[in-house]
Amino acid sequence: MDQDKDGPLREDIRQLGRLLGDTVREQRGEASFDLVERIRQLSVRFHRDDDEEARLGLESTLDALSREETIDVVRAFSYFSHLANIAEDQHHIRRTRAHLVGGSAPRAGSLSHAIERIFSDGASADDLGAFFGSALVSPVLTAHPTEVQRKSILNCQTAIARLLDERDRMTLTPEEAEASDAALRRAVLTLWQTRMLRPAKLSVIDEVANGLSYFDATFLREVPRLYAKVEDTLAGLHAPFADQDWPAFLQIGNWIGGDRDGNPFVTAEVLDQALLMQSAVALSFYLEELHTLGSQLSLADGLVTPSDALLALAEASVDRSPHRADEPYRRAIAGMYARLAATHQALLGKPATPPPAGSAPAYVNAAALTADLDILHDSLMAHGSAPLTRGRLRQLRRAVKVFGFHLAPIDLRQNSDVHEQVVAELLHAADPAVDYLALDEDARITLLLTEIVSNRPLRSPHIVYSELAESELAILRTARAVHARYGTAALPNYIISKTDGVSDLLEVALLLKEAGILRPHEQTLDMNIIPLFETIDDLRASGATMDRLFAQAPYLRLLDSRGRTQEVMLGYSDSNKDGGFLTSGWELYKAEVTLVEVFRRHGVRLRLFHGRGGSVGRGGGPSYEAILAQPGGAVQGQIRLTEQGEVIGAKYGNAEVGRRNLEVLVAATLQASLQADAAPAPRPDYMDAMQALSDHAFAAYRGLVYDTPGFEQYFWESTVITEIAALNIGSRPASRKKSTAIEDLRAIPWVFSWAQCRLMLPGWYGFGSAVKRFLAERPDDGLALLQAMARDWAFFSTTLSNMDMVLAKSDTAIASRYAALVSDAALREAIFPRICAEHTATVEALLLITGQRALLEGNPLLARSIRNRFPYLDPLNHVQVELLRRHRSGAEDERIRRGIHIAINGIAAGLRNSG
Repeated sequence: MDQDKDGPLREDIRQLGRLLGDTVREQRGEASFDLVERIRQLSVRFHRDDDEEARLGLESTLDALSREETIDVVRAFSYFSHLANIAEDQHHIRRTRAHLVGGSAPRAGSLSHAIERIFSDGASADDLGAFFGSALVSPVLTAHPTEVQRKSILNCQTAIARLLDERDRMTLTPEEAEASDAALRRAVLTLWQTRMLRPAKLSVIDEVANGLSYFDATFLREVPRLYAKVEDTLAGLHAPFADQDWPAFLQIGNWIGGDRDGNPFVTAEVLDQALLMQSAVALSFYLEELHTLGSQLSLADGLVTPSDALLALAEASVDRSPHRADEPYRRAIAGMYARLAATHQALLGKPATPPPAGSAPAYVNAAALTADLDILHDSLMAHGSAPLTRGRLRQLRRAVKVFGFHLAPIDLRQNSDVHEQVVAELLHAADPAVDYLALDEDARITLLLTEIVSNRPLRSPHIVYSELAESELAILRTARAVHARYGTAALPNYIISKTDGVSDLLEVALLLKEAGILRPHEQTLDMNIIPLFETIDDLRASGATMDRLFAQAPYLRLLDSRGRTQEVMLGYSDSNKDGGFLTSGWELYKAEVTLVEVFRRHGVRLRLFHGRGGSVGRGGGPSYEAILAQPGGAVQGQIRLTEQGEVIGAKYGNAEVGRRNLEVLVAATLQASLQADAAPAPRPDYMDAMQALSDHAFAAYRGLVYDTPGFEQYFWESTVITEIAALNIGSRPASRKKSTAIEDLRAIPWVFSWAQCRLMLPGWYGFGSAVKRFLAERPDDGLALLQAMARDWAFFSTTLSNMDMVLAKSDTAIASRYAALVSDAALREAIFPRICAEHTATVEALLLITGQRALLEGNPLLARSIRNRFPYLDPLNHVQVELLRRHRSGAEDERIRRGIHIAINGIAAGLRNSG
């Protein structure tokens, strides 16, 4: 990037760093400031000049810290990571705005760029209309077992970002500049004095509240604005689109409060409370917007001619003030406000504020509110007031259509083993001769289909069932009640973890029938039943599983009630932990190819739900490139993907950044669906080469993680996994069972732990060995083939790009300090050098294939970011290791535990996509 363009970023970082330093001096004294500054200068010098003297000085200084000094240093460097993130985000906004103001060509990832590309590829306006008429783009928020940021810290960061943004957008007078600097100083001080750690473990309801804060900050306003941009763009391209009322193609989904897989704290009561909290956010927003809209639409009779429908609304209004007798729009909106306030009372059980002017009947559903808003719009259009429809009214109309009274659809998720147990219990209670668990897959399918098409319920009110069965049935009864209260859009999806057969889906169908969500006499299903294929074996069997499912006529008839669309979720995290980075990506790709063909044969529309994490080791990486790298036919105008808790703040905490990220998702989905060459079928020799690489990488990864004696002990002792499990950073346990086995550990803390020690092993291990063996087998043409794949095949080039990022963030020198924590020296010497050798081989292989001279040579923005922040991360890692050593030696000082946890927070912030 041009140095002049980087100038404002450097200035922001310098100013924020200076303010943080001043704060440390004022709050902790000159000695603490001098210590922090000395460590900073030594670390910067070492990184900039590879100065050995600076390295030795840094290590000796850090090793000599007292416990109080340690806390000061950890806090200072952790907060700097947060401030650097804010500065980088603001610089991204600044550059995007400059690009738009400068009238440059559309940027990749923008809607304009996507439309330009598909038109140049031969698409028509009709193709565009067909896409938006049936598209679904849905980022789905999930809670995160390693979410380290407190909401209070995020609020402080938002305040600092807002001040930087305000300064960017206007020319300040000297007095205003002074006031801005003072406000920024206060905001940094508030951040310093805000507790970074939670005193108690998060509850699920806490996680719900955290997730909802992003609707207030970003989604409720920015989603309608993005819709407006899409509508205006389409209208400008094709005149008939000007009056088109496009369906809600962009929706924000949610798992928080409905994801029960391995989380015993998600109960029927929690699900009900989550929906109430969501509804409260939506209704409060609509009430506020209606109240403001009423103050703005002061149009008077005689000056405008309202429609009969608008006059009828005004006449029915509770507003009888003589001061507004000739203001029909205000009276109509007052009546709408009263009805919405009654809806608030009916759904939430408490009055709205401010109170309405009188009582009115509640709205039956969100569509009824939309109908009244449409009356306002149509009337304004009819008497020549079209500009008045394009502001707050436009945003509110779209918000109600997208968010309804439920705000966001919640997905239910549970493990297939739980369904199996509950179904077995229900069947045995209804007929003691039935031993469901003893049946093979064929017999299970036959029995389940018989029960699904029967109107006979299995559950009896006269039988006492197990706690597990009662809990699961209570969830489904609550789901049925939610459908009655908010509509089926509030709970549209049921996801089955660990799906490995047709019976897993039919078991859920049977349970839904018990709750009245599946009605056999109507052949109607009110929820999507979604398999989640997670392990390598399950991914390989996914096509055959769906093929066999579609061969069951009763299920296909139910699918007709869902628009003959079947969603399939693919798990990136567990497949990575199971088979390693390269094999996971390849098996996911092949599974998609197979599923596309199976669904095409059965005439069923495929919608893929990508269970991606923030880190590369869990399917993370830039969303735009990831969507375009999907196999041909895998997108089909519809896509859902998870937004993990640790990256939600980075992507959606800032409203402008959030809108940009949403636009990227829409643009990439449009491009992947309509651009003929977005993902052409790879050459057969590319496929063969990728399979060979995957086989070799799989052997190397499994050989280390699952076949090396003592590796489990090595992992637990050389990372912060034990401390992560004890940290108050999520409602979900770190492991699925009470064991230390890698198989039982959740994929998220697995990846997070490797990131903390700066190895990032799940994002690259096995690739170096794979390339080395591949080139040995094909010495003549192997390298040329891999280079061609990197140049011509989006899947492979994206894989390499993501690995490039991970390798650049890893540091084996720092990791060696964590390895030294392993108590068994022989075990340490057997494993760590092996990891280092693979790291070296992987870096060499990547550079050889890409032709780069150094990591991130093709990504100067990220390279710059790493240069800016790593001098501040390294001291955190060094201190964390020393604190871990003291803690594990039996030291009981609370400051040690607190220091470890603050360092975890700071390192995660500095790495950004770490878990």
